[in-house]
Amino acid sequence: MKTYDIYGLGAALVDTEIEVQDQELEAFAIAKGVMTLVDEPRQHALVDSLAGHLVTAKRASGGSAANSVIAAAFFGSNTFFSCKVAQDDNGFFYLRDLAVAGVSYPVKTAVEAGITGKCLVLITPDAERTMNTFLGVSAELSVQELDVDALAASSYAYIEGYLVTSPTGREAAVKLREEAERLGVKTALSLSDPAMVTYFRDGLLEMVGGGVDILFCNESEALAFTHSHTLAEAEDRLGQFCRTFAITCGARGARVFDGVNLSLVPGVEVTAVDTNGAGDMFAGAFLHAIQSGFDYVQAARFANRAAAQVVSQFGPRLKPEQHAELRSLLGH
Repeated sequence: MKTYDIYGLGAALVDTEIEVQDQELEAFAIAKGVMTLVDEPRQHALVDSLAGHLVTAKRASGGSAANSVIAAAFFGSNTFFSCKVAQDDNGFFYLRDLAVAGVSYPVKTAVEAGITGKCLVLITPDAERTMNTFLGVSAELSVQELDVDALAASSYAYIEGYLVTSPTGREAAVKLREEAERLGVKTALSLSDPAMVTYFRDGLLEMVGGGVDILFCNESEALAFTHSHTLAEAEDRLGQFCRTFAITCGARGARVFDGVNLSLVPGVEVTAVDTNGAGDMFAGAFLHAIQSGFDYVQAARFANRAAAQVVSQFGPRLKPEQHAELRSLLGH
């Protein structure tokens, strides 16, 4: 028996969400719907300019892989997460938040002076999320943050595509995949964001290597990553990079391939107010479900429900009681 169901690797970010109008994104020359890396002065300037807006999310430990691992933990999976935070207030808060969620992490995670990464999430009336991220010490995430013993005790290694923006982060992602393959641990990777595929495709290919066990992506990412014009074409080509995959299609649900069968799993109809964290929740719920013995269609049905719950409220995370309610529906 493995100690951990999922070993995650990703950037540690403390999130703040603010509601804005499209005109404000245009005024600040912010690319809508993608993640943009910014320096701290730029992020401060944005926060100061938008100080009068409603902050809709309390401070919470975030980052793509962290959101997925935390969700899986609340659903009942045993999880481990490698990241890098500074010895500052946000860093210590981040580690406490992981502990509250039941996520284990290396003892020496906050070992340096500096600034813990922060993400400003801008939500427009169409529920689209636009992220401006200052990575802080997360930009220096490296192989030093990996815990091979914990990896060996895990069933899955899960890697976020955002790590491709950092040379040391990309190296750590490649090393984690290689070690997982050596140890017989299954691998999963999320492409994370259309901008990552557009500007860092070669780096993502390096992270994927000879192919991961599960690839998570949305439609735009699948098309761009495979250089395809149609989703059917992208599905045919994804086999070059993975053994199975899950493509999220928004309100339409998800298309999943279990290595034999390709299935369309319908979505759950809700009124979306904030799409931030939907893909992260899908991945976390999906991994929890297959680790619990459910097949890909059942896992996608569960993940669609969980993602629908996330987009129907503000913030990328659900409350513990919401996880418990969803978990009671798994398999039904």
